[in-house]
Amino acid sequence: MNQDETGWSTPPTAGVSRTLSSVPTGGPAASASPSAGLAVGTVLGGRYEILALLGQGGMGAVYKAQDRAIERTVAIKMVLPELATGRSALLRFKQELILAREITHKNVVRIYDLVEADGLTFITMEFVEGESLSTVLHQRGRLPVGEAVEVMRQMCAGLQAAHEKGVIHRDLKPANIMRDSHGRIVLMDFGLARTAESSGMTVTGALVGTVEYMSPEQAKSAAVDARSDLFALGLIFYEMLTGQRPYQADSAIASLLKRTRERAPALKTLDATVPRALSDICAKCLEIDPKQRYQNANELLADLDAWQRGAGPSIGAIARRMRPRLRRRHAAVPALALLLVLAALFVPRLRLKPAAEHPPVSVLVADFTNHTGDPVFDGTLEPMFNVALEGASFVNAFNRGTARKLARKLPQPTDKLDEQPARLVAVSEGVSAVISGEISRRGDNYSISAMALDAVSGNVLAKAEVTTTNKDEVLHAIPKLVAPIRKALGDTTPESVQFNAITSAFAAASLEVVHLDAIAMEQQFAGKFAEALQSYSKAAELDPNFARAYVGMSAMSFNLGNLKDAEKYIKLAMAHEDRMTERERYRYRGLFYLAMGNWQKCIEENTQLLDRYPADNMGQGNLAGCLAEARNFPKAVEAARRVVEIVPKGALQRQTLSFLSSASGDFQGGEREARATIQFNPSSEPGHLMLAEAQLGQGQLAQAAETYHKLEKLSGLGASLAAAGLGDLELYEGRFGDAVRTLELGAAADLAAKRPDAAANKFAALAYTQLLRQQKRQSIAGAEEALAHSQAVSIRFLAARIFVEVGEVAKAHKLAVGLGSELNIEPQAYAKIIQGKAALGRGNAPEAIKAFTEANNLLDTWIGHLELGRAYLQARAFVEADSEFDRCLKRRGEASITTRVSSVKE
Repeated sequence: MNQDETGWSTPPTAGVSRTLSSVPTGGPAASASPSAGLAVGTVLGGRYEILALLGQGGMGAVYKAQDRAIERTVAIKMVLPELATGRSALLRFKQELILAREITHKNVVRIYDLVEADGLTFITMEFVEGESLSTVLHQRGRLPVGEAVEVMRQMCAGLQAAHEKGVIHRDLKPANIMRDSHGRIVLMDFGLARTAESSGMTVTGALVGTVEYMSPEQAKSAAVDARSDLFALGLIFYEMLTGQRPYQADSAIASLLKRTRERAPALKTLDATVPRALSDICAKCLEIDPKQRYQNANELLADLDAWQRGAGPSIGAIARRMRPRLRRRHAAVPALALLLVLAALFVPRLRLKPAAEHPPVSVLVADFTNHTGDPVFDGTLEPMFNVALEGASFVNAFNRGTARKLARKLPQPTDKLDEQPARLVAVSEGVSAVISGEISRRGDNYSISAMALDAVSGNVLAKAEVTTTNKDEVLHAIPKLVAPIRKALGDTTPESVQFNAITSAFAAASLEVVHLDAIAMEQQFAGKFAEALQSYSKAAELDPNFARAYVGMSAMSFNLGNLKDAEKYIKLAMAHEDRMTERERYRYRGLFYLAMGNWQKCIEENTQLLDRYPADNMGQGNLAGCLAEARNFPKAVEAARRVVEIVPKGALQRQTLSFLSSASGDFQGGEREARATIQFNPSSEPGHLMLAEAQLGQGQLAQAAETYHKLEKLSGLGASLAAAGLGDLELYEGRFGDAVRTLELGAAADLAAKRPDAAANKFAALAYTQLLRQQKRQSIAGAEEALAHSQAVSIRFLAARIFVEVGEVAKAHKLAVGLGSELNIEPQAYAKIIQGKAALGRGNAPEAIKAFTEANNLLDTWIGHLELGRAYLQARAFVEADSEFDRCLKRRGEASITTRVSSVKE
């Protein structure tokens, strides 16, 4: 078995190999003797092909099957023959379908249909590749605390979705909880569920559910509601953390009776290493009286989230802990007064999630006016103001570096982001509000004020002012200054909760540390990466616990091509994640995995970010980027569209959507978004490049050439990008001599402008052009020149392909070994492709097919399928070759545009 990073083991995919002729094409499935189980290969109703038996319980058997009608793997659950004669069993299965189909949540198994075929009745549902929590606990005994909490969080989310539909599970247990290969927890088997409003079908006095995980009210056959499921969650949580069940007895029935009379032993008494807060959370789930438990799954989820953030339990948990002591003391204070005292003490520790349906609000923080004469306040407050604003899940702070660049392009260009230019930038970019502010000093007191303005009308949305008695308190006053502005923007989160959620991010050792961080950010926005790295490093020296400095050092190291340092610094940052907001933690982890090329982890982190902050345009953008790198272009386009919905006038966002649309094969959509990019920013170099690529994809060669010539005249990278594009166009048209001249001139210009990576791309293209001209020596020289200027993964891959083609196999092998030794899957996949090409050159088609298949299993690329098609062709496997080439045709958008990814990124 393979084990993923969370420690969960996942079995290999089950499956059965057989020839097509051995698969039944119809006929009664019952002929397979269902009492003995359905045979692999049996086809139910001429549609569902049985692949494997997954399990069998008291109510029926579950099979893995292939739905031939829509080519989807499904799970099939059917009633055992001995139960099928009883009407109640069939009614329960129909009830499972009716209830569970109402629940659409990622943590609840999807039910598809109820089918009666070949004399059998069964339900088709989502097939979850993974294993049950029961199997995990049996193998491992117990789970690490963090892992157990994450499982609980996902179970709570799924249960809340069910409870909101009025559905109670009634039979939660580890065997009914699955974890898929991506870490998703899925609640299964709602066969015993019933709606809260329904009287149900159970006979009065009957026990329904699994005895070991029943609630006290189930044991008494009393009324059952959502709180009964929460009791079962508590039992499961207890078992995950200790490896034991809390109610030990000689029999299951004795254990059942015990929980109706006795409290469960506290987790802390069994294991002192279990955090007290989690022990209290578990104890509250296991209260005998349902009124003393959590009243819904969201309450439980809030306390789990609070623990994850180190914020402690909610008022309810604190009150429950104190209640026995208060009763013993005959509490002298009135109950209402006590609750008010508790509220004053503990409300800041609550996490109240703002309404997710609030529409996104973008805000630009203008430069604050510094009247103090102290330069430490220059540019220092604004970044932290952004942090406080983004504590609201629907608020996005517009990038101040981008805003400053746009201000330089206004009719009256300026380097300052004062209120007026900030409003002009905001209107042009579709930003909703602008925040202006100032700080002044009188003696030892400092006064900070801020005002939120409607970007278009200039109307005042909110004003706020705070005063501190000394300089060191200024930073900590920002959350108080921001709270009224967040309220005016639509945030309903209590101020005390706001402060608690973001206080950790303001815990810098001094204002000087934050000032250095702000200077570094400005240097970063200006493209001065080496200087920014020095400033971030100084901030970290002054405050070794300042997480934001390490994040900046990581980003600058990555920009400077030092990936090892980038990884080292982001790990240092995450070691101080207690000094980040929740939003920052998910963002920074996502950015780290994006930079390191771990696309799956990047997708996971950004998905979790967006679960909590759905309007986060940076998260949506990074998710789109990671999905694209993982070659899931349809999903990447969806994410990019959501970014455009959040930032409708953003040229960068439109440009990204244009690129991804064309890469997915939608060249018309790519052209539309590219033109929108140019409309918002007529001098956009990537916008013109994306337009030309979309035109090429539609066969509009003359129009593409015209667009490239327009790009050529733009400042910055325009000429370099145009040279690459024109050379590619000339190569496509068979004008090899023209392509050579264009690429040589472009590479020389790049080297003169100190753009070695851009030059390397052109040398690689030049090497390929010379290969087509059968100029072997010049082709080798071009590949070696490309490698001399860049060791990027794409350059090494392209050079290795050239070396294989010209017979320089040793050089290709050396590059393949280097690519294969890297941690990320993309270079590993490229290494396999090079190995396959080398095998194909030796005439060993089977070895080549094996290598190309392994490459495609690592990363599903169009080039991998192209090479695999060639290998099949050499092996005279014409059907397989045709299939692979057909895949390449369907992915021609990816093939035609991703060759310029590195140019776009630059």
